Amino acid sequence: MISLTVGNQGNHGTVAIIGGGPAGLMAAEVLSQAGVKVDLYDAMPSVGRKFLMAGKGGMNITHSEPFDKFLSRYGSRQSYIKPMLDRFGPEALRAWVQGLGIATFIGSSGKVFPVDMKAAPLLRAWLHRLRANGVNFYMRHQWLGWDDDGMLRFLTPEGEKKVSDDAVVLALGGGSWARLGSTGAWVPLLARRGISVEPLQPSNCGFDVVWSEFFRSRFAGQPLKSVQASFSNSTGAEFCQLGELVVTADGVEGSLIYKMSALLREQIAVSGTALIYLDLAPGRDKQFLIDRISQPRGKHSMANHLRKRIGIDSLKAGLLREALSKEDFDDPVRLCEAIKALPVKLLAARPIDEAISSAGGVTFEALDERLMVRSAPGVFCAGEMLDWEAPTGGYLLTACFAGGRVAGEGVLAWLQSEGKSLSAS
Repeated sequence: MISLTVGNQGNHGTVAIIGGGPAGLMAAEVLSQAGVKVDLYDAMPSVGRKFLMAGKGGMNITHSEPFDKFLSRYGSRQSYIKPMLDRFGPEALRAWVQGLGIATFIGSSGKVFPVDMKAAPLLRAWLHRLRANGVNFYMRHQWLGWDDDGMLRFLTPEGEKKVSDDAVVLALGGGSWARLGSTGAWVPLLARRGISVEPLQPSNCGFDVVWSEFFRSRFAGQPLKSVQASFSNSTGAEFCQLGELVVTADGVEGSLIYKMSALLREQIAVSGTALIYLDLAPGRDKQFLIDRISQPRGKHSMANHLRKRIGIDSLKAGLLREALSKEDFDDPVRLCEAIKALPVKLLAARPIDEAISSAGGVTFEALDERLMVRSAPGVFCAGEMLDWEAPTGGYLLTACFAGGRVAGEGVLAWLQSEGKSLSAS
């Protein structure tokens, strides 16, 4: 039987999980199903707040594309993510969701969703199962690190509380959407323990562009649809994809921008700016456009001429006017060259708290294959607080679920190796 005490309460030993997002909850499931007593702590009034927010526009759980392509979405960290996905990949995650009584379907893009498109029913069913397994939830418990004796410190509405444990899983999230609990406040706490942490940076984020006041006031918030974005950085990495983005008062955001945010962020760090090119009329060659625009426009304005002849709407025309002089705008050749490759200079990533997710975090070199901190036996890390990133589309959630599962299994293996029972008294 586990016999270590927890805090000053005199209870039998537990595994403490800090963080109630997908990674922490999955670790709690693995451990509680094995009979381990689990206490889960979260600073917010309820768990899964970012998970619920991510599901507001439709709960994209994972993606159905071939595994090799799926794995490639994790960029330079895919060798570290692969063992997690081998243990609990997209198909296993979908089966797990269905095991909670939530049917799923594959959308036209290959993304996997619950049939009702909502996150709340999934979370409710999951929490019901965790509570039935004996998981204890402690809300409004802000983790303050460790005291000199190695006990966990929490700030609670009743004051500071200290807890001892047999093992701890840290699943504290990244640094985006602080209002939902991902504050990054854990970074200095781990750094003080000598645990290697890469600085947190915005990922799946927008970027600043200098717009004219006229353009900003007229077009901010409008979607730019049916465009192709291309980018190549100083190391030769290339991106070219169809899709859409959104013009904001400060720059650009949206799915196309998010997909290349890592490349853009890295290029800005190297050279101070990043230059992307937008094809505003994909699928049509330049000569076709020149021939169409060169036709007489009669009494039509140039904006109406562009719309009628080649489908360039007012937003696209506004972008062209931002980049071109009046003389170039009136020249069919130079205008069509810009339509096929409009340069947009990005100056900086938007602040991390506006980002969907974050890059940076606990380095994989600081962890063993079980996600245990090499310099702190019994301390495991999982989820977005690790040093990896991925685009939206189900990849973020899948890796968080998988990492939580690996960490939970790692705790079980470590408890056994330490000669401790896997069930609480």
